[in-house]
Amino acid sequence: MRVEYAGVQAKRILSAAWVAPMDGPVVRDGAVAFADGRIIAVGASRMLRAEHPDASVEEAGDHIILPGLVNAHTHLELSDCARGERPVEGFALWLKTLIRRTQLPPDAMGGLVPAATQRGVEQCLGFGVTTVGDISRQCHLSRPVLRNGPLRAVSFGEVQALGTRRVLLEQRLAAALDESCAGERLRIGLTPHAPYTVEPEGYRRCLQIARDRGLPLATHLAETPDEEEFLQSHSGPLGQLWDYLGTFDRHVPKFTGGPIRLAASLGLLDHPTLLAHVNYCDDEELSILAQGRASVVWCPRTHAFFGHAPHRWRDMLARGINVAVGTDSCASSPDLNLVDDLRLLHRLAPEAAPQAIWEMATIRAARALGTADEVGTLSPSKAADFAIFAASGDDPLRAILQSDARPAQTWIAGQRNR
Repeated sequence: MRVEYAGVQAKRILSAAWVAPMDGPVVRDGAVAFADGRIIAVGASRMLRAEHPDASVEEAGDHIILPGLVNAHTHLELSDCARGERPVEGFALWLKTLIRRTQLPPDAMGGLVPAATQRGVEQCLGFGVTTVGDISRQCHLSRPVLRNGPLRAVSFGEVQALGTRRVLLEQRLAAALDESCAGERLRIGLTPHAPYTVEPEGYRRCLQIARDRGLPLATHLAETPDEEEFLQSHSGPLGQLWDYLGTFDRHVPKFTGGPIRLAASLGLLDHPTLLAHVNYCDDEELSILAQGRASVVWCPRTHAFFGHAPHRWRDMLARGINVAVGTDSCASSPDLNLVDDLRLLHRLAPEAAPQAIWEMATIRAARALGTADEVGTLSPSKAADFAIFAASGDDPLRAILQSDARPAQTWIAGQRNR
């Protein structure tokens, strides 16, 4: 196999025992040629060396080169929130505890959020992640950290506007949409948080802005079975959470049919929206999702932490729904090791092809973020972002999933960052 971006002369070649482009089969004794931070050619090492004799060559030896991994759903600003014990009383109580932990005065927040975001960035690099979809409520504090890299990031500014907080919608939109930190590696997105924190009118406003400005859009959806009860009657654990917050009022609209049908009624599924979690859906709801353009990002270790019912990711893929994998935050996952989420998925479904599993943290994750033209595969003209692991045996992608190995190297834009 050899693929080349015509008209560009290679300046560097990175070769290894294996190369996994993700948009084609794994290449044995392969290499990637790149220049100016962009991939020029991918193929057999011997062929690339012959065609680009003036390129400098670096040998990775008994390793496999993958595209830089893409964590499609995380919360970097929560990287200092160490996960505790499984919440016996469920998701809403955990969320209440998290609210208490993160309600800090502005001066304290100003120091803690940037530091936590930076620690999250460092974790990502150490785990081979080069692109993230970051949900940020404090984006005025997290984006300055992300502005100058090294990670590529889509920063989804979070909006909450339900009950008496609905009057804050425009103010929170303005903060979420602030593009002062946007740049080559930082793209601005928008995330109405969830159906239990944003009213339908707030969702419609966010969707219209995303369409008008061509912005990435994300939301948490069907994360907990309590969402349906809350939407229908404003009762249940999420209703009790709003009683605790004290900002609920009788003007909040009700909806019968659950969060997926609500999303469809609002037009969210007709847009390439990133849907975080979707832990609960029936067959009819799967059909609704399959008719739309939205992607699902499942977070396996967070899913296990809360003891949710088995996720229907295989049914989703079978229906043609794009499914990616993310870590969620350190408040619900041990760390930001995206490969450990893939390993859990592999243990749950050992019959699944290893490459199909890796696609959920590369090409499919990039598609979910709207960055597939830049990252997710080792393809000519895309960014020279690599995650390099020690390789063994005849099936190195499976071997990594069955080990606890961390990447030996992480590269972004043709430069080694770890």
